[in-house]
Amino acid sequence: MNPEVRRAAAFIAGRAKTDKAATSIYDYSTSGYFNFSGEVSETRVAVYDFAAGCHISGTRSGEQISLYHFGVGSHLNIRLQQNDRFSGYDFSSSSHFSGSVSQNH
Repeated sequence: MNPEVRRAAAFIAGRAKTDKAATSIYDYSTSGYFNFSGEVSETRVAVYDFAAGCHISGTRSGEQISLYHFGVGSHLNIRLQQNDRFSGYDFSSSSHFSGSVSQNH
């Protein structure tokens, strides 16, 4: 999975799960913060990834988020789960992924 797609998925899932207006995400694989801006609401996602220099946008319906990542030119689906977990499918790499949201950082 492309690092930009992974970070975008984690950022969007985190915003959707916590409803916090976060503007960055910490990537443990690079030991660095990555900045984002934009909106993650109950029906819409429209964020900008400053490191990748691209938009990620789409729709949200309940626990399902369908996105298009303009940086890699591909779709991405995220499913919000219980206990701060999420999973999804990255069409650019044809791979499934899962993760968890930590609200302490």
